[in-house]
Amino acid sequence: MITSLLCVALAIYFEAQGEPAIGQIAVAQVIYNRAEDSRYPDTVCNVVKQGHYQSGKPIRNQCQFSFYCDGKSDEPTNKLAWYNAIYFAGLSTLTKDNTEGATHYHSIQVLPEWAYAGKRTAKINGHIFYTGVDR
Repeated sequence: MITSLLCVALAIYFEAQGEPAIGQIAVAQVIYNRAEDSRYPDTVCNVVKQGHYQSGKPIRNQCQFSFYCDGKSDEPTNKLAWYNAIYFAGLSTLTKDNTEGATHYHSIQVLPEWAYAGKRTAKINGHIFYTGVDR
């Protein structure tokens, strides 16, 4: 059985491994914020795996965290990035939430439609964070 820490570490690894520590921790904080928000699943693993499913399998490109159902392997291959992701997943439970309660984020390289409905709370390196998004 996969632990909560490993679920968060996988999300950090695939969503933010190129970010500095503060950016990787911020992605983890979004996951923890969602787990505390009644609109989302109540465990971090279920938050990471949230999406649309068919026959028990996630539908490609229909997940809240894109890495989980992009059709690519979810097996970390970069040992250093994976160790860092595990470390930052643990550290994120002990640090101040620099996203100011964000439940959503996106890369600065895209502007999803839902971003217009939310309140921007932070820009941390390559990601922009939001609260108040209903989707």
